[in-house]
Amino acid sequence: MPASPSTARAINDRLALRLLQQQGPLTAAQLKQHTGLSRPTVADLVDRLAASGLIQVVGEAGEQRRGPNAKLYGIVADRAHLAALDVRTEGVSVLVSDLVGRVLGEASVPIGGDTGTGHAVEQAVALVERVAKEAGADRLHTVGIGAPGLIDPATGELRDSGGLPAWHRRLVAVLQERLPAARVTVENETNLAALAEQRDGAARDRDTFVLLWLGFGTGAAVVLDGHLRRGASGGTGEIGFLPVPWTRGLPSATDCAGGFHSLASSAAITELAGRHGVTAPPGTEEPLGAGLVRAAVQAVSAGGAGAWDAGVVPVGVAGDVGVVPVGVVGAGGAGDGSAGGAAGDGSAGGAAGAGSAEGGAGAFLDALADRVALGVASVVAVLDPGCVVLGGEVGHAGGEELAGRVEERIRRMAPLPTEVRAGVLGGAAVLRGALLTAREAAQEVLFAPLDR
Repeated sequence: MPASPSTARAINDRLALRLLQQQGPLTAAQLKQHTGLSRPTVADLVDRLAASGLIQVVGEAGEQRRGPNAKLYGIVADRAHLAALDVRTEGVSVLVSDLVGRVLGEASVPIGGDTGTGHAVEQAVALVERVAKEAGADRLHTVGIGAPGLIDPATGELRDSGGLPAWHRRLVAVLQERLPAARVTVENETNLAALAEQRDGAARDRDTFVLLWLGFGTGAAVVLDGHLRRGASGGTGEIGFLPVPWTRGLPSATDCAGGFHSLASSAAITELAGRHGVTAPPGTEEPLGAGLVRAAVQAVSAGGAGAWDAGVVPVGVAGDVGVVPVGVVGAGGAGDGSAGGAAGDGSAGGAAGAGSAEGGAGAFLDALADRVALGVASVVAVLDPGCVVLGGEVGHAGGEELAGRVEERIRRMAPLPTEVRAGVLGGAAVLRGALLTAREAAQEVLFAPLDR
């Protein structure tokens, strides 16, 4: 059945708005080129969107810069103001933007582990209110929040999770109370990072990929055929609980000690670096684990050594789903549950790094690549994503140096071709992803009259 004239107009209007949102201001001729619509149809939709207050003339284009054909149309940026929050275990970061994503204000505040729930929530909410006021956003339309933990797919709320501060769940409710006119949405931080890397980062050309988050903790986000997959209970990607070798025991339902988290978290990376004599330069502002990885990468690059020793055989774990790397190494002084153990430093199982020509920094990166490859190999065996992005602060700090080492190991461990890329956005991906979701949510409301 052909679309009615009103439905066709709504579809065309949304298409034009989407282009203006993604590409910035365009002329009527450029809208015609991108949409494939006729000149009269484009002229009608431009008039209609301008009359509705959604777009306006924001400048002129072309060498002559005059005449109706030179007019640049853009979304009315101050039609709505948005806020994005990155809620971490140790603090919160906030930014406020207009409807086109231009950042108007940004700030963060640390929140210590001994801070009471009420005081912690008040600190976070006060930060949002202050940044909004300083940005001139008297009324926030939509607030997007990225937080660690599970998001209930039925309610969209942050679920109780062991090990996370109590103020995380309380924050969402208090924000809604203090900002009654705003729509408040919450999403898992790793999922948001994946959306940001797909839109603006390392996965811009991929409809199917997995982002492996390497930061204070570990996680994974799965994007298949262009859609973020959350799972039946919202827990897709909780890779920190994946049982792996080199740990003392198995993880439990409430504690990921003994899981992949014990090998690749910031604390585990810090311990591993210490055993290889790698230290971060004084005064570094990034998280310690990321700073140590960056220092190792810089040391290797300065030494002129190759990215990795292709002649070294990595830990012998197959990538086939029948032999996914799970279980516990119980002999030979395996790990201590918090940072792996003797096997985790590249000294067992033929792991890379033994006798590396790159010295302590190279051996550390080899051992870290061994660990990361365990998580990547498991993902590859089950999902065959074709591309894995190493995200978070550690993935960004490791860059192509770490990504190349991991890809070399996956090439030997799994029969499925997989490209391993370094994340481009690092820890900033969460805020970026939260802003993207806030913009999407705001558009659904602001553009709704077009469907009527």
